Amino acid sequence: MPKIGSSPFAFPDFRGATRRLILANLAAYFLLLVVGLALRDQAANLAVALSFDPGFFLHGSFWQPITYSLVHPGLWGTFFELLSLWFLAGFLEMQGHGSGWVMGLYAASVLGTAVAALGIYGVSATLRFDLPLVPLYGCFGGIFGMLAAIGFLYGDVQFMMFPLPIGIKARYLAVIYALVAIAMLFGQQRVYAFAQLGGALAGLFWIRMAPRRGVSFFLSESWYGMRNRYYRWRRRRAARKFEVYMRRQGRTVRFDGQGRQIQEDPDDKKRWN
Repeated sequence: MPKIGSSPFAFPDFRGATRRLILANLAAYFLLLVVGLALRDQAANLAVALSFDPGFFLHGSFWQPITYSLVHPGLWGTFFELLSLWFLAGFLEMQGHGSGWVMGLYAASVLGTAVAALGIYGVSATLRFDLPLVPLYGCFGGIFGMLAAIGFLYGDVQFMMFPLPIGIKARYLAVIYALVAIAMLFGQQRVYAFAQLGGALAGLFWIRMAPRRGVSFFLSESWYGMRNRYYRWRRRRAARKFEVYMRRQGRTVRFDGQGRQIQEDPDDKKRWN
């Protein structure tokens, strides 16, 4: 857990992307809990349908790369996942990253986790290698992606090794988690471990390639830029047509590359806009 303020155990502010992510995961947890109490026979089928299974995904369950991160079957596992998510996402927002950027990092890490699991599934099927596959669930991929991002951007920040009062730098904590995941590749949980590494790599890719203000701001700026280029093209096209029309009338009118009239007489104050 990061040291924030004067107290090493202080919680970050519960706002922005942090609040949205925590509340979305809590709502999904309690919704599945209520469904499990009401429909005991169908609750397990619903959890499996929402978890990420590469085989099911390739046969039409295209929602699973998004929904699997909202499946939390265990109470204590959910508690520690959401607690870690609160600290990591809140820390990034406290460092000046916008909510859109944090949400994008989380989404990229979650999707990168699913892509990594799908990749190892495809390789094992191609090589005819017997690989025990288990459905993925939980937001561990998003958490690992955020931890990798913090280790890369804020490597000297001190974290607390909860529940022990021992401090460790963020870069070392990220490296330890990565080494544990690499060691797990040689055990029975290799798909889970490989997926975690995929989430971390996706998080690193996001912080290198994503816009600072988030995807929504980038898309809006791209849309307005594309619209303005279209309007400038229409303006230049109208200017060329007007030049042709004026030549037929025996007059010469010139326009610049922006579709604005070039004044022949410097004293002439008229201008086409």
